Amino acid sequence: MKRAIFPGSFDPLTLGHYDIIKRSITLFDEVIVAIGINADKKYMFSLEDRKRFIEEAFKDHKKVKVVTYEGLTIDFCKEIDAQFILRGLRNPADFEFEKAIAHTNRKLSKIETVFLLTASNTSYISSSIVRDVIRNNGDYTKLVPESVRVK
Repeated sequence: MKRAIFPGSFDPLTLGHYDIIKRSITLFDEVIVAIGINADKKYMFSLEDRKRFIEEAFKDHKKVKVVTYEGLTIDFCKEIDAQFILRGLRNPADFEFEKAIAHTNRKLSKIETVFLLTASNTSYISSSIVRDVIRNNGDYTKLVPESVRVK
């Protein structure tokens, strides 16, 4: 079984994340969206909300699972027998940052990192931009899946 994890904080899930996950379903037998827990980080949305946003967005996709984890991503990959780490790339800066992490992970394990380029219509979206729009009472609904839209 080809199992990939897509790690991140997903604070919140964006249309960019959604696009990467949706496209990866055709590449892997199972895609595990892994929400990393970092006690030192302040999140806008609770862990439960972030998990619910993703589960609801992919409720009709049996190949997508949502879990939480702590510690090194490669250790979690070994724990759940994931052979691949999935990452999305929006721009050259993302590539340089992700390349260093991928090389480190490859040096410490046999886990491969697979990069997908974001769709051009979502490449400008980041969770930090969405959070800023929300904080300033802007219309964030065009940047996130329906599951994230607070009623």
